[in-house]
Amino acid sequence: MKHSSKWLHRATLAAFLVFIATGAAHAQATRTWVSGVGDDANPCSRTAPCKTFAGAISKTAAGGEISVLDPGGYGAVTITKSITITNEGGEAGILVPGTNGINVSAAATDRIVLRGLMIEGAGTGLNGIRVNSASQVVIENCLIQNFRGTTPSYGIYVAPSAGTVRVTVRNSIINANGAAAAGGGGGIGIKPSGNAYAIVDVDNVNLAHNNTGLFADGSFSNYSIWTTLSNSQVTGNLFDGVFARANTPGEVRAVVKNSTISGNGFSSTTAAGIQADGAAATVRMQGNTISVNKIGVLLSNSGTIYSYGGNIISGNANNGSFTSTQATQ
Repeated sequence: MKHSSKWLHRATLAAFLVFIATGAAHAQATRTWVSGVGDDANPCSRTAPCKTFAGAISKTAAGGEISVLDPGGYGAVTITKSITITNEGGEAGILVPGTNGINVSAAATDRIVLRGLMIEGAGTGLNGIRVNSASQVVIENCLIQNFRGTTPSYGIYVAPSAGTVRVTVRNSIINANGAAAAGGGGGIGIKPSGNAYAIVDVDNVNLAHNNTGLFADGSFSNYSIWTTLSNSQVTGNLFDGVFARANTPGEVRAVVKNSTISGNGFSSTTAAGIQADGAAATVRMQGNTISVNKIGVLLSNSGTIYSYGGNIISGNANNGSFTSTQATQ
């Protein structure tokens, strides 16, 4: 009896140790690494890094961080939890002809940070970063370019269908995006649907040579788009530099300040540096230079553009005019 009891005790202990070891093997780390010479079969530690973002994300705990060790191409990734993907040096590339670079489909409480990435569509990519759902997405120090596949094709496409999504874009270049069809995509597209809100802040960003620089489209949402563009350059876009479109019940409230809007709109007779289209589209402007566009500012279908002072509108083929000039307080 004693021997049986001792054997049972040892067997139970052995099983427990196997369980613990198995759990440890499958535990997710709060920080993982990728390398151009890594392997997704690795645990994604600093000394045994993974090869791709997709390989690392499954081994990274929610709220954790994926860091880039050296230059490389790290592939497309879908994000469904709070995560930071960061590159502090070298080139961390995502080359995605024919598809999306980064899909964000996270919970309404999740925060995602994307830092230091070069996302390349090679002319046929769909969207550089597509944001479907999350609490907050921060995109900084990124280069996103050449997404010109199937309409719409944006460098960054914010398209939630429920809840409130907050997106911050800063210190980035968004260049040469948008499908060939007129009005097809561009640099940043904001297009919520259903009962969704989108709040998008863009600061120190170069939106250049896209179809449309920034397009805030409230046509498909029952709620609002709030967007701010500041300290940025919106140049050489084929159609509008900044285009706000909305009719009730959805609305667009846009603020453009301390930015340069130039060289836009020359592929259309109805495009402008800044355009507000629809009775629920309002743009407020302060301290901008709007020059060398097809039309400087354009009001369409009862859209509204207010000046709060300090705007220079000069040298456009047609300067256009504000709805009115408002006093500052």
